[in-house]
Amino acid sequence: MIGDLLQAMGMSASTYPIQEIQTVHRLKLIDFWEIPKGAKVLEIGCGQGDTLAALAYTVGPTGFVHGVDIADEHYGAPETLGQARERLLQSDLGQQLRIDFNMDILNESVTFQDKQFDYIVLSHCIWYFSSYDELAKVLKRIKHWGQYLCLAEWNPCIELAEQIPHFTAVSIQAIIESFKLSSESNVRTMFYPKNIEKALIASGWIIDKKGTIYSPQLQDGEWEVDAVISLYPHELQQLSQMPTKLKQLLLTQIEALQDVSEIKPMSAFCLRAKAK
Repeated sequence: MIGDLLQAMGMSASTYPIQEIQTVHRLKLIDFWEIPKGAKVLEIGCGQGDTLAALAYTVGPTGFVHGVDIADEHYGAPETLGQARERLLQSDLGQQLRIDFNMDILNESVTFQDKQFDYIVLSHCIWYFSSYDELAKVLKRIKHWGQYLCLAEWNPCIELAEQIPHFTAVSIQAIIESFKLSSESNVRTMFYPKNIEKALIASGWIIDKKGTIYSPQLQDGEWEVDAVISLYPHELQQLSQMPTKLKQLLLTQIEALQDVSEIKPMSAFCLRAKAK
């Protein structure tokens, strides 16, 4: 099945080893959410489309998946969002897909009909939100567009020592974000599961299922550590408003990451909620 999906996504054979691991994780999420064939799905924060493709494959030709992202088509690396959209729309999955960028869900011009979708998905995109308030506003705004909300994000509750580097790397990013006026970082606000649940309940959603999924082969922990080591010493130098002592602490943590021998990703916190 995985081989068929990777081929349907239009992936080149050279990317299969990395993409297979990412895709297996997305299929685990979709299985947890119990999204069936024929469903109509809105994915917010679709990025390069890892979850989007798995959703399109799952719902099949009788279903429909609309992916939206606030970023523009030039965002992302090594494949930009625009390149990913072109690849997916030209693939075997393209007939059941629509992908739009530069879409701010909080902009009043962006709207959908009541219960237009069976499921609304937020998959590993919540840490991109600038604040708890922004997350709460989004959750409230989308409540009438779908029957179920399906959510997944990294769970900072550490279970294994090998997950600590991933946690440290995202924590460093989240701290630095507190001193930046604008950002294109992967981590802008780090939420714990209880923060997310609180925002959901306050926004009028009823949580009916929650759990964690651990995919130890995921490369995301290594990617975040590498990004912090290579990019963030320079970022720290640009932050004149950050106290010197805090800078030194973060630089020490970055230096410690360079000596890490084994990195495992954090588990994913998953839930499904119903609109009241």
